[in-house]
Amino acid sequence: MRKPEPDGIGRLRVPLIVLMTTLVLGSLGYVLIEGWSVADALFMSVTTVTTVGYGETHPLSTAGRMFSIFLIVTGVGSISYVLTSLAATLFEGYANQRWERRRMSHRVAHLADHHIICGYGRVGREIAAQLRRERCACLVVDLSEVALSRATKDGFPVVEGNASEDDTLRRAGIIRARGLITAVATDAENIFITLSARALKAGMPIVARANFEDAVSKLRRAGATQVVSPYAMAGQQMARLAARPTTVGFVERLLEGSQGELMLEEIHVAPGSPISGTTIGDARQHHAGAAVILAVQRGGHLFSPPAADLRIDALDTLAVVGSDRDLNTLAIACQSRSEPVAVPNPVQTRDGQVATAP
Repeated sequence: MRKPEPDGIGRLRVPLIVLMTTLVLGSLGYVLIEGWSVADALFMSVTTVTTVGYGETHPLSTAGRMFSIFLIVTGVGSISYVLTSLAATLFEGYANQRWERRRMSHRVAHLADHHIICGYGRVGREIAAQLRRERCACLVVDLSEVALSRATKDGFPVVEGNASEDDTLRRAGIIRARGLITAVATDAENIFITLSARALKAGMPIVARANFEDAVSKLRRAGATQVVSPYAMAGQQMARLAARPTTVGFVERLLEGSQGELMLEEIHVAPGSPISGTTIGDARQHHAGAAVILAVQRGGHLFSPPAADLRIDALDTLAVVGSDRDLNTLAIACQSRSEPVAVPNPVQTRDGQVATAP
């Protein structure tokens, strides 16, 4: 296993040990050769190694002068070693910081169709990890250097700043973003972040965390599309697992797309797509293969289960369960003829309900 590179203090450890060893051996030499006291020997060693040139503390013998010559050569080399290492450490650290900032700014500037995660605490880390599993690009905004370092180490682009400030959200590319998730510790901060994000981009989906029940309505009034309480969701999930463990486990496997071929996904119908204008029955017969269309989201209405004669319109969202092959076939039919084929986005909920698209 490759050993980690030493940090700045680690790089200076060896030069400082060499310098201190030189001073100790020099002091010991004057004590043994000239019979001086430890204080006089140490003073002479320091002035000799640093080439200050205060003069001899006591008259030197021939052996003492020869030893001083050796100490000057050794001491100058030790001092040069320390200064060179110090300069290299300072310059390299500064250069690395500048390069890392420029690299991160370039990465953020070219990020588009991404999710902005405000807060990288325990909830924020789980959100980022889940979005990565869903192959969705995301960016982390936080004030804490510890949280930003952890996010960078995890491979996520970061923006340092207060997410409730417009400038911070602009630097995070909110105009190009696909959605925003605010999961900071307090409800007040989540409300301010939601207000700022909604003012900058009116139609963007915003998912907000609510720690207390009375914050739910306030977050919705502030502009949050969806409001989630981690504590309420945990309680509901635990109750479902106790009451219907097999059903909940099956739905979770569908949402994760693992342990089998079936997956539950949402597919958006683009204007001008082959499936736009057809009925659910025709879509099942000609485009869906073995996939099952569970629901159709249209504006604020959810048709579940959809009738066979329900006509599919552009901008509808279909909730579909099926194999990867059938889902890809349906996704192609839902794309505009002039657009490249996009991979459908998995449903984000984990409680068996179809996620709605604003």
